Amino acid sequence: MIYVLDYGSQFTQLIAKRLRKMGFAARVLSGRTKAAQLRDMPEKPTGVILSGSPSSVGQGVTPDKALLEMGLPVLGLCYGYQFLASHLGGSLAAQTHREYGAATVTKTKDGETDPLTKSLSSSTTVWMSHGDSVTGIPTGAKLLLESGGRPSAFSVPDKKLWGLQFHPEVHHSVEGDRILRAFAKDVCGLSEDWNLGQALDRLKKKLSE
Repeated sequence: MIYVLDYGSQFTQLIAKRLRKMGFAARVLSGRTKAAQLRDMPEKPTGVILSGSPSSVGQGVTPDKALLEMGLPVLGLCYGYQFLASHLGGSLAAQTHREYGAATVTKTKDGETDPLTKSLSSSTTVWMSHGDSVTGIPTGAKLLLESGGRPSAFSVPDKKLWGLQFHPEVHHSVEGDRILRAFAKDVCGLSEDWNLGQALDRLKKKLSE
């Protein structure tokens, strides 16, 4: 089960919907969810996605830092990406004008081999929607994608952390499904065996019992 933690992005539910459509179990929880609560979930977590947010890092709801120490793969999107960068010692900067719309990202040498991005084309169109930008990735992190001379994706493999500045869950990100599938299948080790019918059958059985 991949748990998507919601920090207020208009696209949060779409993240889970896209994963389920591809056959991966996914559930949305509040951004206030703590690591200890995830550990106690009946359906054990295999990965965590931190959603986007209209807030800047340090404002609104801040992710529980213990989530990054659970040993589970974590993927930060937009705000989640900025949170990871800031928490790990990278640098952020507020932009004069919000970046909103299509952008082209280019794969780096490390991006060619990283499990999250290796299936992507050398350059691809993605959807950006952010007012703050990561201007410097954390020390020891691997730069996977860049756009306009700025980092747009990085990983810290030994900590199982990945971050993307853009939104792979929207259809405007042309190869977004490749990224989400790679996270679920290649990073989290899930199989494409979830479907709504089986989920409903399990729920009805549980209610009957």
